[in-house]
Amino acid sequence: MIPWYLWCAALAVTSAYIGGYWDISWHRSIGRDTFWTAPHMAIYACGVLAGISSAYLIFSTTFGRGEKYEKLRASSVRIWGLRGPLGAFVCAWGGVAMLASAPFDDWWHNAYGLDVKIISPPHMVLAGGFFGIEFGTVMLLLAFMNRASDRAKAALRWLFLYVGGTCVAESILLKLEYIARPDMHNSLFYIVLMIGTPAILVAIAVASQERWASTIMAIVYSAFNVAFLWILPLVPAEPKLGPVYYPVTHMIPWEFPLLLVAAAFVLDLILQRTDRWWPIARGLAGGLAFFVTFVAVQWPFADFLMLPAARNWFFGTHYFDYGTRPTSAYALYQFFPRDRSPAMFWRGMLIAMLLSCGMMWIGIRAGRAMQRIKR
Repeated sequence: MIPWYLWCAALAVTSAYIGGYWDISWHRSIGRDTFWTAPHMAIYACGVLAGISSAYLIFSTTFGRGEKYEKLRASSVRIWGLRGPLGAFVCAWGGVAMLASAPFDDWWHNAYGLDVKIISPPHMVLAGGFFGIEFGTVMLLLAFMNRASDRAKAALRWLFLYVGGTCVAESILLKLEYIARPDMHNSLFYIVLMIGTPAILVAIAVASQERWASTIMAIVYSAFNVAFLWILPLVPAEPKLGPVYYPVTHMIPWEFPLLLVAAAFVLDLILQRTDRWWPIARGLAGGLAFFVTFVAVQWPFADFLMLPAARNWFFGTHYFDYGTRPTSAYALYQFFPRDRSPAMFWRGMLIAMLLSCGMMWIGIRAGRAMQRIKR
């Protein structure tokens, strides 16, 4: 049976991701309303839930009496006179950072108005806290999973992979400004996506020792995003800020999820067949296969997304936020040319491929280290 505090930590990660996506949709559909919006409450609930689970673990491990707590103390670390799993301390730090960012974010909006970019100072403090909670939750689940019996380990592994899929989804959420539909034929799109994404996939896959771990995580990412794409437009909404370039009557979601599933499936096949290889060779093979597969499926799919056949509820390319200018490449279903020459494009694609291989190597080394975590 999985302890309640592990479920609580997983719920914290889920709450932050749902709140983050919902908040972006809120800004695209309504604009800046008040600090006390439902998406903001979902985001900051992450810090509260992480605080509850980590505080319980730390204080019960430190002060609890009985065989159960003796076992917890034997597999814990000591920080500032308190004892607990390392992941619980990281979660606690992340929760404090998230909650501390709230007044900073409110002041920022009062001073500067509507968000122009996702990446702003208060959002980076918030993201740092959230990634702390994500990392802490991963560490916490690893400690319990690596100490568990075979039966308990199987259940913990599924929860671990679910949290891993949420980590992948959140890493992509922060990159939305650089991976929109008009950028899908630019090298920068692939460079940005290859920063972090392959490393997260392969690290958690190797740590979990599940044959289809990367595919499962990619499915979690895809499921979240198609659910948002199909459900949010059912909710009425209208802009409260101007100028309004496009009439909006409902919540505007982001785009159809990237086709990570195909690349993740190929990555799993590579990982299964290279278990005895050196990490650098395994990283090169996995990174190259992941990158080539992703380009092979996403490039033609981007062409399809520009066609009238994709302008429906299923693919959602007919949704525009109220700030979309009618003359923009986005509204005209055109690719935005960032690469000024073929040489610049191919240089960027080479950088993206090397990033993929490098991230794979980092992920493999990290995953092997994660297999040894028991505290």
